[in-house]
Amino acid sequence: MPTNNSTPPIQFHFLLPVSFSQRTLVKEVIRDLFKKEKTKLEQLRYIFCSDEYLLQINKEHLNHNYYTDIITFDLSETPHATTGEIYISVDRVRDNAQNYEVSFKHELLRVIFHGALHLCGYKDKSSKDEQLMRKAEDKYLKYYLSKSN
Repeated sequence: MPTNNSTPPIQFHFLLPVSFSQRTLVKEVIRDLFKKEKTKLEQLRYIFCSDEYLLQINKEHLNHNYYTDIITFDLSETPHATTGEIYISVDRVRDNAQNYEVSFKHELLRVIFHGALHLCGYKDKSSKDEQLMRKAEDKYLKYYLSKSN
């Protein structure tokens, strides 16, 4: 676990190859997201996987038998320091990017920020909550783009 003076570790693990640049900047924006949302980040791990891999997790841990683009697990041991594991289906992200007519990178970033926002307390089950989630996703996508130029 990091000390108070260290930068919270954010790790990307690839069970499927994913091509996206500026990973250091993405991690910086995620850290900023947690600060702006007033949530202490202890550790965060992203696992990029296939539809089938995530479907298995969905069945085993959530009793859901359907494909999804993301599953977020809050593994925090205390309420004052967030530790999380976020599984992202690269297959779903690719399909959703085509369906929404956006680039793969745009959709991947949206989902990456979506998972972090869940750990900061955002929900998406009701239409009101989903609107708040989309607004926050857009905010951090714009923030990322402002820093990447």
